[in-house]
Amino acid sequence: MIPYHWQYLPLLMQIVVAFGMGASMVAGSYFIGRHRNTSVKLSAYECGITPVGDARGRFSVRFYMVAMLFILFDVEAVFMMPWAVIYRQLPQITGSKLFGFWEMIVYLGFVAVGLFYIVRKGILDWSLDKADL
Repeated sequence: MIPYHWQYLPLLMQIVVAFGMGASMVAGSYFIGRHRNTSVKLSAYECGITPVGDARGRFSVRFYMVAMLFILFDVEAVFMMPWAVIYRQLPQITGSKLFGFWEMIVYLGFVAVGLFYIVRKGILDWSLDKADL
């Protein structure tokens, strides 16, 4: 019988091989590659535009609002996928034929109210320049 710790030997070998391959690729690139550091290569890349000003500029509130909306609709998909998978079994789980259906209708109603609010607020309209939302 093999001792318990020896069962991890294949995993350890895989980790060593992975790190070894990564290190050998980086070392090979360092030794084989040509290194000509010029002032152009060492400058910050700004899409071909010479960098001006401070890099710590402020983002618009609109950027964060759109990011939160993205997360909101990702969470919506996370809730809807399992519901759709077990939709046919919901009558056995809940005891009612339409409970699962109305449950999702109420949830989508809340999401629709949120979407209506952000459309009316103008968060998705990037052409407007509003100071505060």
